[in-house]
This record gives sequence, C-alpha cells and structure tokens, in this order.
Amino acid sequence: MKILAVCSSLDLRYPFSCTPAWWQMFKGLYEIGVEVVAIPYQSRGIESLWWKVYDNPAQLEGAGFATVRRFMHRFIKPGKGEANNKHSSRESLTDKLTRTLANALVRPKWQRCLSSILEREEDVDAIIIFTVPLNHLRGLASYLKMRYNIPVLYYDGDIPASLPSFEGFASGFRIYQGADLTEYDAFISNSKGGAAELRRMGAQQVHVLYYGADPAVFSPVDVDQDVDVFFYGHGCEYRRQWIEAMIVEPSKELAQYRFALRGTAFDIELGRTERLPYASFSKLREYACRSRINLNITRQAHASVYASSSARLFELAAMGCCIVSNPVEGLEEWFEPGKEIFSVHSAEEAMATYRRLLSDGRERREVGRRARERVLREHTYQQRARELVRIVQGR
Repeated sequence: MKILAVCSSLDLRYPFSCTPAWWQMFKGLYEIGVEVVAIPYQSRGIESLWWKVYDNPAQLEGAGFATVRRFMHRFIKPGKGEANNKHSSRESLTDKLTRTLANALVRPKWQRCLSSILEREEDVDAIIIFTVPLNHLRGLASYLKMRYNIPVLYYDGDIPASLPSFEGFASGFRIYQGADLTEYDAFISNSKGGAAELRRMGAQQVHVLYYGADPAVFSPVDVDQDVDVFFYGHGCEYRRQWIEAMIVEPSKELAQYRFALRGTAFDIELGRTERLPYASFSKLREYACRSRINLNITRQAHASVYASSSARLFELAAMGCCIVSNPVEGLEEWFEPGKEIFSVHSAEEAMATYRRLLSDGRERREVGRRARERVLREHTYQQRARELVRIVQGR
C-alpha cells in the first residue's frame, strides 16, 4: 500500500502536539511495509528514513497567515458575548478572514501541488489528511477524488477540542466552520466519544484510532532519579485547575519533595516547582525517566468526553513511568486504574498519593512495568498503523 499523507507539520521545532505522533505513525507504517509520501501544511518538508517528502507549496503564505493571525488576536477583541461563551461554535473575524484567504490563495497551490505529486507517484492507494484545517481546503478532496479516483480520508487528532461544540484552543484554528464533511470518504477520530458529533455534522463514515507510542523511541533509560514529581506539556489552557491541584499546591505543601516542569506558555505562578530547560524533543525521555512520578494532566475537553486519547499517556507508559493522572473519562479503555496507572480527584488526594508512592519504590517500579507491558501488547504505533491500513481497506 502507498499513502499520500498531508500532515499539519513535520518540524519538531514547532510546538504542535501532533507532530511527534505523525513521525511515529509514519514510521509504524513503514515498518509494516506501507510506503508513505508526506507533505506538511505548516513549515518545511523534512526527509527521513521512513517516508519520502515533498515541500510545502505554500510555506510563505502559511508563515504570513500565522503572523497576521497573531497580530489580529492581540489587537482585535472578540464580539460581544463571544469571549464568555465557553463552548462557542461561532467563528471569529480572524478565523473567517484566514479561512477566506486560505481558500483563495493557498488552496489553488495545494491543488496544483497534489495533482503534480499524484501524476508522479502513480500508484497512490489513498490520501489521508492529518489534522490540517479542512475548511482551508474546501473542495480539494472532491476535486482529487473526481480526477484521480482515489479515496480521501481525514484524521482529526484534536477531537473533541477541535469540534464546533467546544471552543478549541485560543492559539489554534476553528477548522470545521465552513467545511463540507461529505467531501471525505471517511473520518478518523482520536476520540470514541467525539465520533458521534462527526456523524451528526455529515461525515459519511467515522472510525476511531487512538494515539499510541513507539516503544523503541519512548523506552526506559537507566538514569538516577533526582526529581520526585514531573510534568511536561504546552501551556495551562483548559487544565489550569488540575495544574494547580496536582503541581502548584502540592509543591508548596510537600517541601521535602522536588517538583519540576518542562514546557512552554506556563504563565502562572508555580509555587516551588522548578522549570527545567525546554531543550530538544529528544531530552524529554531523560526528564521523564529521571522522575519518580510522572503526571498526566489532560485538558478539560479531552478529559470530559469519553475515551478522547492524547499522546502523553502512552508515551509515559511506554517509558515504564509511574503515572498519576487527573480524572479522564474512559481511561480504562487503555490502562487499568490502580494497577497500571493512578487517578486522583483533588489536591488532597494527589498529595496523599505522592506520599505513598514516593515512600514505596517497589510499587512505583511495578506499576511502570505493567504500564509498559500494556503498551507493548495493545498500544504501539505498529499496531495503530495496522489499524489504519484496515480502515483504508475496509472503508
């Protein structure tokens, strides 16, 4: 099988949370014998051992849109009532302008580019679009299907936050307003609970494909554990309550323990928590394995909609970490609470759990071992790649 993958980005220097997942998915596809031809929607194309790459045909326009969008978000205020609407499906002036310009200026370039690639790569079996704003490319899927008779699928890795019923990320796009879901042969969702809304919005078929981890990339390393409680992530948006309950308050109360955080956009007071250097993506494994307890703090949208997967949980488990998580609906779909992972419901419960685990190294190691074994059995990216192939073949 040969897949043309249009993905949000391949550049790990940009803080797009999906990018490491695309690397692992494409590597997993390569390992099971699928040829991947990749092209990024944002930033430059990056060649690898596991995929062939083509350059982004609208890299300059994309960078320009990002600059203009940042400027408009800074200086143009939302309309009356819009700022306080927690789950607004309204499209802001910034998003509407960006969408209009993208369809006028960027979409034609992508149509020419993908047509050229398909004529050069004559044996492509399917096109999969990975979390690119689909309302920026309205009509493109229909055009490609009609001209080349190739199925086009869309994988949204940000559900439910990306759905119109949720407000999405302040730094992100509203990707569904103005889009036509019937253009696509099938949708793939990282969330079981969010799949029903895609059907209501017009998706012809919806499949669920969770995140996972490559156990060769996210593997345990033997380092001295000099951090007691650690969290990594991008920003406190929609999870500030749990960052305060699981990091800030405990760091103040449990002065005998070392709390640490690695990430960007944490513009809040963090108590006694130490900020570790952001460094490179490859440094993440060392940070996690240096820590006796690793935290999974899921944003409200993903935590509240059943079985809405995110990458961190599988990455930590693959490294054999002892994981403590905030409450996540459907957590048991992936790991067994109390045996492979711990879940806490308050700052008090978090502190009690930290005290118990930090006094019992044997329990921490055993829970981490069981979590990694679960990943190896059920959640590797080779397994996800096989699931993706079955979706393409059986759509």
